[in-house]
Amino acid sequence: MQKFARGTIFIRSHLTLFQLNYQSFNSLLQQTKLHLVAYSQQKHPEKFTKMSSSGVTLDAIPKVDIDKSGVFKYILINVTDKNKQEESPVTIVRGYAHCNYHSDILDEVEGKLHPLQCEVLGGGRISHDADFKRFKIYGYSQGFGKADHEVTANIIKDAYPKYTITISDEGY
Repeated sequence: MQKFARGTIFIRSHLTLFQLNYQSFNSLLQQTKLHLVAYSQQKHPEKFTKMSSSGVTLDAIPKVDIDKSGVFKYILINVTDKNKQEESPVTIVRGYAHCNYHSDILDEVEGKLHPLQCEVLGGGRISHDADFKRFKIYGYSQGFGKADHEVTANIIKDAYPKYTITISDEGY
């Protein structure tokens, strides 16, 4: 019984040490981000006129960020700045093959755009054939429902004007 108690104390002390190191690291990371933003504001004040507290403006967010080719899941997102409710939301498309689930895409986007608010409008799949300059937008997300593929196509068409885009409600 004594060995078990010592082992438990050993594990708890290492977990506490890990938690303290993680908290210290996060604190240092946040301080570094703040210093970088402050430095950038001094060097380029004109770029910081409509910024949220993260340094990200709604105007500066790319409307489309998807993989260069392949078949992957995507989500359609409304992004808003809760501190500037008079501004209209920006609708963006995000899709990455390295994300196994639609919610993984959301996690990645929220991490990049924090503290802006992300509202998922739905999801689906995109087949991106860069060689033949075409997209196929189809399917749905089990977690977020089906995105409006017409809206998605219009946003992608602005970013890829020379591409052919087809839409289908078939498939998953």
